[in-house]
Amino acid sequence: MYFFGFGVPRDKKEAMKWYRKAAEQGYADAQFNISKMYYKGDGVSQDYAEAAKWYRKAAEQGHDWAQYNLGWMYFCGEGVPKDYAEAVKHRDPVDAILIDASLMESLEWFGKGPR
Repeated sequence: MYFFGFGVPRDKKEAMKWYRKAAEQGYADAQFNISKMYYKGDGVSQDYAEAAKWYRKAAEQGHDWAQYNLGWMYFCGEGVPKDYAEAVKHRDPVDAILIDASLMESLEWFGKGPR
């Protein structure tokens, strides 16, 4: 509610407070929302390591988008060490079948990889 200002004044610091309360109780969607805020620097200072931490918590609970985003963070080396094997592990299961680490490495080397 506070993040988007639905029925209350828009307040991202207040949103973070409530997301954190829910996230600390294990709510994966709140963990994911915290991740996005840290990744983008939306209402907080941008912090890729903190984003990765919260993406991981949500991903461990099976949150698809958190798994996908954590995979890209490993691919790009944002907040975590660049690790193609980890990138594939955390990506969507279909992507993990279609894209292996050596292909991703080759694409990056030729400047064709995602970014």
